Amino acid sequence: MASMSYSPAAFTGTAASDLLRSSSNGVSGIPLKTLGKARFTVKGRDATVAAKMRKVKKHEYPWPADPDPNVKGGVLTHLSPFKPLKEKQKPVTLDFEKPLVALEKKIIDVRRMANETGLDFSDQIISLENKYQQALKDLYTHLTPIQRVNIARHPNRPTFLDHVFSITDKFVELHGDRAGYDDPAVVTGIGTIDGRRYMFMGHQKGRNTKENIQRNFGMPTPHGYRKALRMMYYADHHGFPIVTFIDTPGAFADLKSEELGQGEAIAHNLRTMFGLKVPIVSIVIGEGGSGGALAIGCANKLLMLENAVFYVASPEACAAILWKSAKASPKAAEKLRITARELSKLQICDGIIPEPLGGAHADPAWTSQQIKAAINETMDELTAMDTEKLLKHRMLKFRKLGGFQEGVPVDPKKKVNMKRKEETVGRTSKAELEGEVEKLKQQILKAKESSTKPPELALKDMIEKLKKEVDHEYSEAVKAMGLKDRLAMLREEVSKVNSKDQLMNPVIMDKIEKLKHEFNQGLAAAPNYTTLKYKLDMLKEFSKAKSLSEAATLKQEVNKKFNEVMGQPEINEKFEALKAEVQNSGASSFVDLDQGLKDKILNMKKEVELEIINALESLGLDVEVVKSNAKVLGDWALLAVFKDKVEILNEEINKKIENVVHSSELKNMMESLKLEIAKAGNTPNTESKSKIKALEQQIKQRLSEAISSSELKGKHEELKAEIFEAIQSSGGTDGSLQKETKYEEPRVEINLGANRSFA
Repeated sequence: MASMSYSPAAFTGTAASDLLRSSSNGVSGIPLKTLGKARFTVKGRDATVAAKMRKVKKHEYPWPADPDPNVKGGVLTHLSPFKPLKEKQKPVTLDFEKPLVALEKKIIDVRRMANETGLDFSDQIISLENKYQQALKDLYTHLTPIQRVNIARHPNRPTFLDHVFSITDKFVELHGDRAGYDDPAVVTGIGTIDGRRYMFMGHQKGRNTKENIQRNFGMPTPHGYRKALRMMYYADHHGFPIVTFIDTPGAFADLKSEELGQGEAIAHNLRTMFGLKVPIVSIVIGEGGSGGALAIGCANKLLMLENAVFYVASPEACAAILWKSAKASPKAAEKLRITARELSKLQICDGIIPEPLGGAHADPAWTSQQIKAAINETMDELTAMDTEKLLKHRMLKFRKLGGFQEGVPVDPKKKVNMKRKEETVGRTSKAELEGEVEKLKQQILKAKESSTKPPELALKDMIEKLKKEVDHEYSEAVKAMGLKDRLAMLREEVSKVNSKDQLMNPVIMDKIEKLKHEFNQGLAAAPNYTTLKYKLDMLKEFSKAKSLSEAATLKQEVNKKFNEVMGQPEINEKFEALKAEVQNSGASSFVDLDQGLKDKILNMKKEVELEIINALESLGLDVEVVKSNAKVLGDWALLAVFKDKVEILNEEINKKIENVVHSSELKNMMESLKLEIAKAGNTPNTESKSKIKALEQQIKQRLSEAISSSELKGKHEELKAEIFEAIQSSGGTDGSLQKETKYEEPRVEINLGANRSFA
């Protein structure tokens, strides 16, 4: 701010240089900074000049007072406003990750308890950690499309500049579109990787709310795309390969952006990128939304991180258009095929960059190194091409998208996943069905009375008919309870997992159990419950009748084969001869026989068993010899018998320990122990050590008393005596046969499948 009064005569005959060099005013040699602090006056003979410097806000430059020349990326990285966060980002748990949080909390609680009590819980901690790692692996190897969308949008996911500063040796950011604005949502700059120079450009999201507002949540205006365009021309002129990072929900669609030509800016970028004579690699690190992503995505190679997504419309927008509700976004995400794996199958994506379990935010440094390796590998391939081949390669990549052939028959393997034609089931009225059921029952009763076979064909037809009727009634009940859509979505998820031969996701298993529980709870209130119950009861009754009929038929065939084997002359002769030898020996039991005769009997048994097994296997049966002698069952059978009793006793012991641990007396002891440990610090004295030791002994003694209570001791002794008695009665522990053990014939068990057996 300055004011000046002068007289024209005062400057007559005076040169300008003389005025500037004049020292008569007393200001020569004084710094301008000093002059700006106060008002000053210049006096001449007929002129007076008065001036005052206005104070303005000092601009905050990113350059520090003492820049470190050895900083990673070079000294010019100090110019970048992108600095490490002062506070660590808060952990964010997605909805589908909540089961993992519960496991993490358990691990923390057990560790805290171990630290507080001084007891050894290492086995429990290792077991929980293994369970956590397995659950994490199961979850992140069976992610649904909408879950990958949520990971791509994770607030803590590494941004473009996070990756660039991690993978480059040096990086200098370049600003402005030379048309009046520098859009912070698009960042451009030159950097080097392993000595190679590249032009980097990408969408930049914020790492917190403040940065997101500054960066406009990664949604560029036309200025951002024009800045990218300027840097593309610059890279093309100097021969720098271009690497673009895509991470935007879409171009900013406000009124001002449209007025400034958002569509024109994107279209200009698309046209220009197809004519650039340098290699271009695009990497989708988060979400790539519509034209906002394509404006810097027309590359020779498009790579995607494992959990990144690339779409023409967001799942929420698609669901709102097609299903009139954003709640259908999981279904929309699946139908859009927006994940890296699906786009790779469609040949839109040229490569998938792996992420650690838990997403890129779980280990940003490792993810950046995977990106660096992918850039080096891809650039090695592209830089080997000449200009003409490079341009043709880029053109053909986009020309082949969406190709199809007409008149070509569908591969039979693909037909499996096509929607099947719905079969119209001929419905039978309840009265007609009841009449048919009663008629068939009468036929079965007559067959029983006359000892003839029941009408197998009619029985089989009725069972098939009832199955269809029951299925229809269940469908009607599901529809009436409002569970049809949920069941359909769940079926799609399960069929997708089964088609890939993968393990069932714990989240899907949980959904199945919840839906099953909800259906069972509300089934009784369904309007067709009575009809459903009647048809279900009839189905069970006829299925049982069919099983009994099959078992009776099979029993007759088995008996016939058995009689054929035992009626063989050779076996009869051997049996009679052996019987005469046993009678002549004068022994009263099998134990009293001499060893030679015992061996003959056992050999004879084996021979007969083998003949019977061969005869039964000729009927197409699965035959297994089951010995009923107690000694043959051995200790495993005893363990099976007493397993439940041992588990019950263990549960009682655990409950007793829990009661003691939660008792006020033990809690007070533990609090006292914590106080003593805290008082003692790192260098406890003798008195503190003795107090701590005494408290530990008291806690251990209290737990020991709980376990060794008279009630538990008595139960333990009783169970011990039962097991010992059982071992003694089964032939002792030394493997010898007891004299009082009676010899029993072995039996042949035939497995018929469907949880049935015939002995």
